[in-house]
Amino acid sequence: MKKNILVTGAAGFIGFHLSKKLSESGFHVIGIDNLNDYYSVFLKKFRLEHLGIRCNNEKNKRINSTIFKNLSFYQSDILDHDYLNLCIQDNNIDIIINLAAQAGVRHSLEFPQDYVSNNIQGFLNILEASRHNNIEHLIYASSSSVYGLNKNIPFSVNSSTEHPCSIYAASKKSNELFAHSYSHLYGLPTTGLRFFTVYGPYGRPDMALFLFLKAMLNDKKIKVFNHGNMKRDFTYVDDIVNTITKISLIQPSEDKNWNPSNPNPSSSSCPYKIYNIGNNIPVKLTDFIETLEDKLGLKANLDLLPIQPGDVEETHADINSTIEHFGYKPQTKIKDGIASFVDWYLNYQDILDKNGI
Repeated sequence: MKKNILVTGAAGFIGFHLSKKLSESGFHVIGIDNLNDYYSVFLKKFRLEHLGIRCNNEKNKRINSTIFKNLSFYQSDILDHDYLNLCIQDNNIDIIINLAAQAGVRHSLEFPQDYVSNNIQGFLNILEASRHNNIEHLIYASSSSVYGLNKNIPFSVNSSTEHPCSIYAASKKSNELFAHSYSHLYGLPTTGLRFFTVYGPYGRPDMALFLFLKAMLNDKKIKVFNHGNMKRDFTYVDDIVNTITKISLIQPSEDKNWNPSNPNPSSSSCPYKIYNIGNNIPVKLTDFIETLEDKLGLKANLDLLPIQPGDVEETHADINSTIEHFGYKPQTKIKDGIASFVDWYLNYQDILDKNGI
């Protein structure tokens, strides 16, 4: 029997791709998103239109997809606790996949309150709604940012995440702590997924690939921080959503070998698990740019700058536990992923330019 799945942040980059994947797989999908203006609202609505959802800015009203008969959408906010509960009850939700959050490391340095309200209070609302509505499984987006000052590469889910270096990272770490509390107190099965630098078509315009491509096409300088000595574990969006789809149906269970005298941070004596979702192959930022140059047949003009506050020099996911439990293996090479993004962008460039994206 196919499950009813609530996807929060459904108009976001990962949320859009996940809603499409789940719908194509036959699940009944309810998407919600508040369509905030952290980045282009047009891009969010553009994504929804490709799901067959034409959003008219009427809040809390169900809109059915014209493409997928098993997909509906509400323009709503996870901060609206009462309506969140009503939406879950009206749609007989079995599983929640929470992708709704205030994104952005640098934005968090200037506007920390946004992260407390959206990422902490909003997530608490999700947890409360989950326990009161007997949700079978709560999957939520964490981030590689939680590893912070930890320099034990590759980052293992068994490693310390006690030293975040941005407000954004701290808010994501708090999600993991709250989730464990609810798993322990109420037996709520929760799975946290630490995403590593997700990229691909319909991506966020504040992310590196989008910014680099636009700069190169407009013959502008690319800002390259830490003088190019940065490595990122770039992960293609299809690898992310395929894994979430698989994970959603596999509830975490108590770790029978969990030792409170030597506790494993990624599991517990309650139904709680943490996984890394990365590509496991960090790429130097200058090599990333060279791959983009090869695809475009253009030369980038680099503006080499010091590292920014809140940034880390390298991310590298240890994905051994994800492979062990789900057979996860990233399928998309960086060259192919960049090519897919560029092809998508060039196909819609006129529309994106017209709408200031």
